[in-house]
Amino acid sequence: MPAVNYSFQDGIADFPQSEGDNYMAILSDIAQRQARSLVVPQRQACAPLTSEAIEREPPLRADPGRPFLIKYGKHLRGVCDWLIARCSLISTEPVLNVGDFPWTALLRDNWEAIRDEAVAAALEKPSPSLANISPDHRAIAAVDKWRSFFLWGYGYLIQENLGQCPVTTSVMARIPGLNTAFFSILAPGTHIPPHRGVTKGLITCHLGLIIPQKGDVGMRVRDRIVHWSDGGVLVFDDTFDHEVWNDTDGTRVVLLLQVRRPLKQPGKWFVDKFLAWISGSAFVQEALANLLSWNAAIKALETDMSS
Repeated sequence: MPAVNYSFQDGIADFPQSEGDNYMAILSDIAQRQARSLVVPQRQACAPLTSEAIEREPPLRADPGRPFLIKYGKHLRGVCDWLIARCSLISTEPVLNVGDFPWTALLRDNWEAIRDEAVAAALEKPSPSLANISPDHRAIAAVDKWRSFFLWGYGYLIQENLGQCPVTTSVMARIPGLNTAFFSILAPGTHIPPHRGVTKGLITCHLGLIIPQKGDVGMRVRDRIVHWSDGGVLVFDDTFDHEVWNDTDGTRVVLLLQVRRPLKQPGKWFVDKFLAWISGSAFVQEALANLLSWNAAIKALETDMSS
């Protein structure tokens, strides 16, 4: 399979996004094979959209045919998060002190090897849009703007992907309470609008891998603005309102981890039950099926192109 062109110079990762390059050609082929969910909308190869055209674009929306608990469970989130906060053994502030999590030293010590694996596995080969993988992310992530390379999700190990990232896999195996891990790839000019995470029972960690140096790339968590750095670690509570932007010409890549919040009882019991339920829910099962479908399509495409 032809590699997608990728370069990194002066702090800017240049990864092609326009229609007609190798990446879009591969995605188009996959979309034809996997018409059920891996749909790549057609884009015209022309100048950037004008402000009037942007205004005419329909707003992003989640898949309306979601199960009842996925659609309306968020209305119960306040009570659940209150209970979890009362039982928390760590700070409940929006942005947390990295020093309170000794395992983050493993990420800093191995960040260059992890970055190299991310480039080889997720940039030099096509990675799926999060909007294609998870129907519940369609309201905040347009196709081809926020891509992901999943390694671990709600207890499910993506063995085919883990096999491409031995150092990252070894590091993750030493992180207590790991729930989710993936390379998060944000295209140039992308803005992820304000949103909130699923449960306060998980905390989120970002390890900066490729951070453009020219332009504004950052994240707001409640009332704090934070920025990534190469090899730097951020830990925060994603149940607080947060948004992300990449107003640069480069691609931003981080390793995104979610780990269980240290809790006393009964909060720990409650979170254990909730995460066990959600791992078998449509929220996770559909995403897992879409991810395995993507990997199968990529493997079939590689076989076709090598024969």
